[in-house]
Amino acid sequence: MPLPTNVTRRVPQPRRTVCLSAATGFIFFLLFITITLSIAWNRHSESHDRLAGYTQSYVINMFGELQQTLQPLQAAASIANCDQIRNDLIQRAAFAPNIRAILLVKNGVAFCSSATGPMSLAVKSISPLTDIARPLDIRLIPDTPMVPGKPAIAIWLSDANHPSYGVFVTLNVNLTPYLLLTSRHLEIAGMAIATKDNALTTWTDGVINLADLPKRPLRTITLSGYPLTLYFYGETLPARDVHVILLAGLLLSIIAAFACFLVLLLRQRQGKEIQQGMKRGEFHVEYQPVIEASSGRTYGLEALLRWTHPTEGRIPPDAFIGYAEGQNLIVPLTRHLFQLVARDAHQLCQTIPAGTRLGINISPLHLSYPTFRQDVLDWLEAMPQNHFEYIFEITERAMVDDRSADDIFHWIRQQNIKIAIDDFGTGHSALIYLEKFKFDYLKIDRGFVLSIGTETVNSPVLDAVLTLAQKLNLNTVAEGVETAEQALWLINGGISHLQGYLFSRPRTVPQLVDYFNDHPAPNDHLILAG
Repeated sequence: MPLPTNVTRRVPQPRRTVCLSAATGFIFFLLFITITLSIAWNRHSESHDRLAGYTQSYVINMFGELQQTLQPLQAAASIANCDQIRNDLIQRAAFAPNIRAILLVKNGVAFCSSATGPMSLAVKSISPLTDIARPLDIRLIPDTPMVPGKPAIAIWLSDANHPSYGVFVTLNVNLTPYLLLTSRHLEIAGMAIATKDNALTTWTDGVINLADLPKRPLRTITLSGYPLTLYFYGETLPARDVHVILLAGLLLSIIAAFACFLVLLLRQRQGKEIQQGMKRGEFHVEYQPVIEASSGRTYGLEALLRWTHPTEGRIPPDAFIGYAEGQNLIVPLTRHLFQLVARDAHQLCQTIPAGTRLGINISPLHLSYPTFRQDVLDWLEAMPQNHFEYIFEITERAMVDDRSADDIFHWIRQQNIKIAIDDFGTGHSALIYLEKFKFDYLKIDRGFVLSIGTETVNSPVLDAVLTLAQKLNLNTVAEGVETAEQALWLINGGISHLQGYLFSRPRTVPQLVDYFNDHPAPNDHLILAG
């Protein structure tokens, strides 16, 4: 049976499947890229923070050791001449790393050098920007008199007692140790050492103006107590990682899209199997008797749709009915049920007494469907006239929309059809439904029946449900009755109808005919209740 026109989509099904699969893959790609790039970004950012910390500690330790080496010389300029101190200068310069020369200074003029001995040369001629009025000053200079063309770091340490006296030191600038620290970080393209006015970088040969440095360093490292700053340049996330993440995201999104396509294809196939099953006559109806507790006679029947697949065998109702509801196939499936019941009813009315109640499960999705009323009218017209009394059983777990339920229920009763709430107690708001809607029957879920004779939470709940039903004047049907003990407990508790394997399993039409031929009198199973 074809799907209703307002259930089918405007987009053809194969194209819709491809679009949904592509959309799934695209969404997966975006989520994967966003999450993975964020994780990689944070990981690299934390790594760069650690690198900056290591570099800062390394440089501060280096200058600290240098200060310890030079500290005894700070006062030497005021108390010694060059001959007295020269050997000490040479030794200290020899054993301290990267020192090009140590000069002693009086009144801004260097008078003794570890490299040349006695001399007379103004500090400003070596490092014009050095401020000897400060206790500590560090500058970058393009070269020194003894080593032209090679940049150096000029350090000034003054004598605390004589501000214009002190030690002037030139250091070879070697960025290799710093580059070794970044060797594992391929995203770091270079670094720079900067003073107040000038800078030295790994990508230039000489000293440049500070203003010529790139504006956005990756990390800026300040050295507490020293007028010197280090900069790292590069990208937080290396291009290599971005390419790998994009490639992985693309590959996984293709896999996700393909998996979605297979799932949708399988669901379409299952949906087609249901439609083909209706066309091939694979569905049939079995009927389970409902017993009147007070008399033991067969009061009615519940019509149960069954599916026997040609290769898979019997398909559980919970499997195909739940799927049909999810795939908008429940309406054609219920129509098919109506057709099968109408066909069987003409045969059964020859055996079954007039007035027998016939219960049919109706999906709440069908109740709110535009063609529901016409579907019911067509079914009633196809049924034997004036023989059965009808009951629509509506599952409490998926109750209809409150806004339309009153109108629908009123119309159903106008057709002389009773309404039962099925599987009562398995939903989340059973009592609310009893308060809002008027029902004729309350069918108690078999889970409560199985609790009879056991000390579980369900036992007192079942007792309370029966008491409530009596106060509301509701007929009650206990499903899943399997033992005489359960039946006796329920009858004594005020149940009005019983249904379960104790009385009969669901039966095909021939089996049901035999059942009624074998049970012309009240059901023997209920004699114990007298």
